[in-house]
Amino acid sequence: MTPTRLPFDEPAPAPPPPPRRRILSVGELTAALRTLVEAEFPEIWVEGELSGARIWNTGHLYFTLKDAHAQIKGVMFRTSLRLLKFRPEDGARVIARGRLSVYDPRGEYQLVCEHMEPTGLGALQLAYEQLRTRLAAEGLFDQARKRPLPALPRRIGIVTSRDGAALRDIIRVLRRRYPNAHLVIAPARVQGEGASGEIARAIRLVGRVAGVDVVIAGRGGGSIEDLWSFNEEIVARAIAACPVPVISAVGHETDVTIADFVADLRAPTPSAAAEIVVGRKDEFVRQIDAIGGRVHAALRSRMQRLDARLHQLSARPAFAGVPGRIALRQRHVTELAAALRSAAASGLAVRQRRVAMLARTLDTFRPQDRLARVRAALVGRRSALDAAIRTHLHRATGQTRESAARLHALSPLAVLGRGYAVCWTGDRGALVRNAAQVVPGDRVRVTLGTGEIGCEVREVLDDGGRGRG
Repeated sequence: MTPTRLPFDEPAPAPPPPPRRRILSVGELTAALRTLVEAEFPEIWVEGELSGARIWNTGHLYFTLKDAHAQIKGVMFRTSLRLLKFRPEDGARVIARGRLSVYDPRGEYQLVCEHMEPTGLGALQLAYEQLRTRLAAEGLFDQARKRPLPALPRRIGIVTSRDGAALRDIIRVLRRRYPNAHLVIAPARVQGEGASGEIARAIRLVGRVAGVDVVIAGRGGGSIEDLWSFNEEIVARAIAACPVPVISAVGHETDVTIADFVADLRAPTPSAAAEIVVGRKDEFVRQIDAIGGRVHAALRSRMQRLDARLHQLSARPAFAGVPGRIALRQRHVTELAAALRSAAASGLAVRQRRVAMLARTLDTFRPQDRLARVRAALVGRRSALDAAIRTHLHRATGQTRESAARLHALSPLAVLGRGYAVCWTGDRGALVRNAAQVVPGDRVRVTLGTGEIGCEVREVLDDGGRGRG
């Protein structure tokens, strides 16, 4: 039964339309989920164990982070991966910082990692231990490959910062105790991003400098982050490949770096490295002084024994007249030497006069004089030849002009120029030499000295001037 509607009642609202179905594609749904997830988890920290960690040829790290209850896929792009101080390996327990996202092609959620650090042991310490273990396994720390330092280095290479206190300390010690040493300084940044590459490049460059016998590489003290450039693999391999011994002088005595293990010798400080180089020189000088002292003592002892023996022998009766005989022999030797000098000087004078005479004789046959005479003769012959050529050319020119004049006189054009003419048939096929060749009405062409005219024969006359039909 329909209720009674009063005049002032509001009309009943219309029923709502049925809802329309919203159909999403898989891609749209995944994109919407990715937007929600990225907005809800823009930055998170996740702790877990690495599994399946692998760096692809693109330089990106793909891994799985898991614990006893679940796991999540993760990726770290190469721009973030190269900032890590340690190498992510399977089984390592780490804390990863990043953002949560969805990988559309597979519909999987994953952690886009921007930073990673090991739990328990610090990242730098872990990287240090990893690299030390790997290089030790390769034999870079073996004592058998350590080279001794030179006793007297001619040139000393120094790899450190140009503005650091380490360089000033090294120079001060070497200038005070080894002033004649030649220093070759290869400056490099020893702290910060890219410093390890500069240190390695400086070690390679200074190692190739001719005459460099030893290289000191180091810097002053600091935190482990400040000294980290000397814990990089590129620096360790540059030290191992250096063709001359390398002294590592990094930080203070308590600071130990990978460079210290690879270097041929470790110095606790940069100034101590300079002292070690000088110490090798001082040790060498002490050895020379000791050997020189033993040689002088041996010579004095031998001279004393020989002197005593000489006195002993000279005291014997048999040698009583020996000094007098020796004096006579010395006098005879002096006289013979004077005679020899006189004979040599006389023979030399004779030979000098002979050489002077031969030189004067040779001057008469000097090739330079003969060449001058030949040149003078050639100049005379050339002048005569030039005159003969000019005479012949003048005579030939006159003959040519005379022949040209005669030829011009005999030229038909010259005859025509004197008022004569040449008559041709109308087609210029033949010369008209006889009046009998043409008849009245024929066309002929007459060549004059200048130009040509066409004519028509009106009348033909014979030799007597009579007309012909």
